[in-house]
Amino acid sequence: MRQVTPTLRRGRLDSRGLVAPLRTCVGCRVRTAKSDLLRLVVVEGVIVPDDRGRLPGRGAHVHPDLGCLELAERRRAFPRAFRLAGPLDSGALRDRLAGQAAQQQDA
Repeated sequence: MRQVTPTLRRGRLDSRGLVAPLRTCVGCRVRTAKSDLLRLVVVEGVIVPDDRGRLPGRGAHVHPDLGCLELAERRRAFPRAFRLAGPLDSGALRDRLAGQAAQQQDA
């Protein structure tokens, strides 16, 4: 029987026998494992992070990096990803990612 190397199949990453779902970052448009991305949802016009993945509503995924957040804002990707019209407030998300970046630099 012919050996087949592990490949991407139907939106899942197969490595070492584990299967991980893939998602696309709305900022940089790179497909990666869902666990490496931060899920976002909109609550009353404000983009909030969904750490547990349980908040209701349509979600979007972004790398936990200010660069990807800025790229998504510049591309106006959030209204398209959430399928909502009008501007969305990402101030709280920006503050959180900036705080995480500062903690990583201090450590």
